[in-house]
Amino acid sequence: MKTISIHKMKAISTLLTAAMISVASAQTLSIKGSDTLGAKLVPQLAEGFKAAGNADVKFEIAAEGSTTAFPALANGTAQIGMSSREVKDDERTFCLTKGVHIKEHPICHDMLCVIVNKNSPLAKLTKDQVAKIFTGQVKDWSEIGGAPGKISIYTRNTSSGTYKDWQKLAMGGRDYPSSSLKMAGNEQIAQEVAKNKNGIGYVGLAYAKTAGTKTVVIDGVEPVAANAKKYAFARLCYFYAPDKPSAEAEAFMKYVESDEGQDIVRKVGFIPAKDV
Repeated sequence: MKTISIHKMKAISTLLTAAMISVASAQTLSIKGSDTLGAKLVPQLAEGFKAAGNADVKFEIAAEGSTTAFPALANGTAQIGMSSREVKDDERTFCLTKGVHIKEHPICHDMLCVIVNKNSPLAKLTKDQVAKIFTGQVKDWSEIGGAPGKISIYTRNTSSGTYKDWQKLAMGGRDYPSSSLKMAGNEQIAQEVAKNKNGIGYVGLAYAKTAGTKTVVIDGVEPVAANAKKYAFARLCYFYAPDKPSAEAEAFMKYVESDEGQDIVRKVGFIPAKDV
């Protein structure tokens, strides 16, 4: 039977201790909420953060809609909430009832772009026409100078902050028609519009160049970053976190606000806060 020397035992012990310290030092940062932010932007910010000397931080990113951010913050399953809209009073109150005081961190601007199928003859709309389409008052493209065809409306689902923002920005707070088709994310909306010559939808600026679709000029203003101040459907996007965030959450949010982080914001297709 082989025996292990004291020297070898010490070496093994040292390796095991180092492995345990490595596992213990690996931190997990849970970020939940908006699909607009979580599908493309936040994963790339996370990679940039890790490359900037934070390789031991692991990320859990769940992009299931802005509405999901606040319960997750309240119950402690998220350290940062992503939202494409401002927190509602009842959401802030709910967090308070759980002892969580949340703080708002604007991280970028976005534009909600109206998209149609690339083969549509339509190139421009007015705000009034957009409102009438998305509330179901205009049902056929021929009513606004397009080729005859029943309009197919693609929207986000009800847990999405974008769903509510679009109601406020474009529809005067009115309801969507029952015939509208609810999608889980920006990419799904773009994919459906790309397949349907009569389709119309709205997506964040980062998703506006999906193959098979094209953006529509609104009241003479093209949805590009340079027009963020005058485009009809522009908005801020946010992180929400406890007023005393974890060290990892605080470091990540500071990275996002840094020049390096905001460069990633720009490259992904959003608009850095300082650019507006």
